[in-house]
Amino acid sequence: MRSNLLPFSSRESAYQHKFLNNTDENLFMGSFESFAAAEAGAPPSKAVGYDHAEAANLYSPQIYFYDYPGLFWLGRSIDAGLTRIFDLGGHIGIKYYAFRRVLTYPDSLRWTVCDVPSVIENGRAVAEQREVTAQLAFTTDYREASGCDVLYASGSLQYLPVRIDEILSSLAVKPRRIVLNTTAVHPERTIYTLNSIGVAVCPYRIEHHDGLLQTLTRSGYRKRDVWRNEGKPIEVPFVDGGDLPYYAGCCFDLA
Repeated sequence: MRSNLLPFSSRESAYQHKFLNNTDENLFMGSFESFAAAEAGAPPSKAVGYDHAEAANLYSPQIYFYDYPGLFWLGRSIDAGLTRIFDLGGHIGIKYYAFRRVLTYPDSLRWTVCDVPSVIENGRAVAEQREVTAQLAFTTDYREASGCDVLYASGSLQYLPVRIDEILSSLAVKPRRIVLNTTAVHPERTIYTLNSIGVAVCPYRIEHHDGLLQTLTRSGYRKRDVWRNEGKPIEVPFVDGGDLPYYAGCCFDLA
């Protein structure tokens, strides 16, 4: 490729310009010592995170090919009577709307989405408009996951300042099942970086894959299934090992 003919510094400078001016790609840049350091290193020219109106309106209630492993385990959970779903980082309930096209939701289903205030405000308005408030509720407090049947996190753990074990340890009653999907992972280590979503830049944790699974085991869960979400790209250019991350998921049950 022609870009490989440029000096490294020129290629990096060009990519930085692309990152800062991004409007519609999912881009990553930089490596930091912690989630907080990544947040502090975000460029001042962009909004940070999802808690603002533009990011709150970024949603598409579609089923993508990488949704199907999580969809499978949610469907099996609901069929088994696990109908209290806590959707961690579920935006305005996009998976609730998407999955109801292919799953049979019983009247007993209670789906709670936890997200940031701006997103939740929009989610409540959409739920009222679509007349689904009997099933779909919203919160900004992840501690309301206490006592739920299924803790579901699709593409969200990487954006959270707290890790999954911290969340679980804060709950009076742990979920009976955990389903993670499209979680950013790395085969060797944890990387903290920045993710451009176009309208904003977000601190982003790419977690050590085996370490994440061990964390769930130490939290009292046993593995049911583990998978890799093939075909959804993720790369952190100009970072050692930045070409190795991938998206993965798993299903764990409370032991």
